Amino acid sequence: MTTSSSAGAGTDPPRSRHAPQPSRPPAGPAGREDRGTRGEVESAPEELAAAARAAALRLLALAPRTRAQLERALLRKGIPEPIAAEVLDRFQEVDLVDDEQFARAWVTSRHAGRGLSRRALASELRRRGVADDLVRDAVEGIDEEQELRAARTLVRRRLPGTAGDDGARRIRRLARMLARKGYDSGVALRAVREELAEEGQDLSEICRARSTCEFDLP
Repeated sequence: MTTSSSAGAGTDPPRSRHAPQPSRPPAGPAGREDRGTRGEVESAPEELAAAARAAALRLLALAPRTRAQLERALLRKGIPEPIAAEVLDRFQEVDLVDDEQFARAWVTSRHAGRGLSRRALASELRRRGVADDLVRDAVEGIDEEQELRAARTLVRRRLPGTAGDDGARRIRRLARMLARKGYDSGVALRAVREELAEEGQDLSEICRARSTCEFDLP
């Protein structure tokens, strides 16, 4: 009778639970495989520049902007400063950004529409990042007579609303309104005096009644 072979003869030994597994590509910093990382890093500046161009164009489509305004907006969106500067340099080359033109248009519009003084206009332009030399050139387009005419126009519009006040109170209210528009006290009082004269009132008489022409102006 043939004896059977010993148990397990001719079979593979059992595989260890700790047998090494096939190796995998090394993971990147965030635990992801480092595939294409080099290409992503190289394309990032181009993508950021494209995002900067798109953002700047959207802002310009809404309203004219100075270079400084656009730069601040791009930096808030996380665009690195060198990339923002490069994009805005190109915008200036093709006249999409022109601070000189912006300043001239701003002065013309705000002086005619709001009656703002040269001082107020200069302050607004500086807050928007326009260089001092461009600010001076823009506001010098308004001479003293133009400024006085604008001040008188503002006074003329407000006179009916002060009709119930006594003379001194009218002067204070009107002059303070002009001060808020950036006019100094000399221009303000002259504009008020000349407009009151059109109504037949004499500022000197009001001064005599008060024994002073000081009106506690700002």
